[in-house]
Amino acid sequence: MPNVAKLTARQEEILRLIARSIERSGYPPTRAEIAAELGFRSANAAEDHLHALARKGMLELASGTSRGIRLTPQAAGALRPGGGGGLVRALPGMEQLMLPLIGRVAAGSPILAQEHVETTLGVDPGLFSARPDYLLKVRGASMQGAGILDGDLLAVRQTQDVRNGQIVVARLGDEVTVKRLRRSAARIELLPENPDFSPIVVEPGQPFDIEGLAVGLLRNGV
Repeated sequence: MPNVAKLTARQEEILRLIARSIERSGYPPTRAEIAAELGFRSANAAEDHLHALARKGMLELASGTSRGIRLTPQAAGALRPGGGGGLVRALPGMEQLMLPLIGRVAAGSPILAQEHVETTLGVDPGLFSARPDYLLKVRGASMQGAGILDGDLLAVRQTQDVRNGQIVVARLGDEVTVKRLRRSAARIELLPENPDFSPIVVEPGQPFDIEGLAVGLLRNGV
């Protein structure tokens, strides 16, 4: 059982910072953002405080993602004016979202076809800018300039309602790719974020579909 000791002033400050970030943006801050906001010399100092809060039952820390910080129900009581305990209201990020992890996609098959699902992962929905429908394992380095690396898990919302400049999962012919969308009256382009890769121009009549919108990222070892 966690040690439910009284919070220090600094720990309460960090807890409130995390709650504000989730309320404002839909996901918790990174260790580096906490350090910058509170004037710590390094992200390691923020990490130490987060582990102290986890030991006191206020947080759950998930490995594999820089935003793997989850408020526990007990945190609601700590954030209540005057401390005092008792759940004031459900804070974002308390529930688990079960998402299928999609590996390689076979030509001509729906992206969520059962044969593409490697496993199902439970994740905190507060990590993402919008509620995702699946995780897609990233292949290659074409989007590394956007911080999306080979082996990352891209959280994707299944929609065709996307805007210019957004990062999308697109199906072009028999291939599924992650790129930044640029669409004009004249043509559609899929732009990489790596100068070693060329933009993809969608030719007239070429089979093309938007499979979804990138809404977050998970990375092993972060």
